[in-house]
Amino acid sequence: MLAGLAASSLPPIAVSRAEEVRWSSGSEKPRFLAPPGATDCHFHTYDKTDPVMKGATLLPKDALPDDYRALQRRIGTARGVIIQPSTYGTDNRLQIASRRALGAENFRVIAVVAEDVSDQELRQLDEQGVRGVRFNLGFPGVLSVGSLKLLAPRLADLGWHCQINMRPKQIEDNADLLASLPGQLVFDHLAQVPQPDGPASAPYKIIRGLLDRGRTWVKLSGPYVSSKQGAPDYADAGTIAAAYVKAAPERLVWGSDWPHPSERENKPDDAHLFDLFGAWAGEAAFRRILVDNPAELYGLPRGVQ
Repeated sequence: MLAGLAASSLPPIAVSRAEEVRWSSGSEKPRFLAPPGATDCHFHTYDKTDPVMKGATLLPKDALPDDYRALQRRIGTARGVIIQPSTYGTDNRLQIASRRALGAENFRVIAVVAEDVSDQELRQLDEQGVRGVRFNLGFPGVLSVGSLKLLAPRLADLGWHCQINMRPKQIEDNADLLASLPGQLVFDHLAQVPQPDGPASAPYKIIRGLLDRGRTWVKLSGPYVSSKQGAPDYADAGTIAAAYVKAAPERLVWGSDWPHPSERENKPDDAHLFDLFGAWAGEAAFRRILVDNPAELYGLPRGVQ
């Protein structure tokens, strides 16, 4: 499937120098050419000099802005959204500093805050490029499912969104709450639709219902999180991605999930992941998902940067 789509629907990238990237396997460029303004809407930075949250379970080695620039050169993205990982709790300083290092105009940040965060702190974070709060509910952290109900109205007033990473059972158990929340919701990693049930599963049907209501977005990222068929092609996750593209291409974004903190042993090939996304998206939605949708969701510049 991938080879056929690469040959028929999207232009191949020009032959150029291969480049190895830390925390990514392989070194070749993708087959699919990223359009100008292409945006990676999900990646993290890590620095061993920054204090970690007590009880954090993901403790990756350094993944710094210069390392990420190498990934940009390899896959061709120009803009990005830096996601606060569970490692640092509510200390968002590293991701905000990484935004400055990479170029503030073309990057945004998704932060983590305490339930009782002050209005002043939220305004300061907004000035520093934050556009949402991550509720990473599958890992130990400062926020809970109940935090969504408390914070969602305040975030909506700011024009921010709730970025949600939930286990499938959590989605089922909280379907009514998710449907009642004000503002926009963004689900990480294909919303972790469970396999092998895939489109027939209750979590998929819940997410589709939220998509159909027009205020929910899904990230086409981290196919390895829920895939049972596994590397290199994650075909079962691809079925979910293609279903989302058919249902709501105007409310999807793509993310690399670099440096792939959940994949501790064998890091995926980011160029191959990008090509898989290109195949799943198809020609009609490819640019929209990479350029237009992120500009709308994160307030990125509309012109090509």
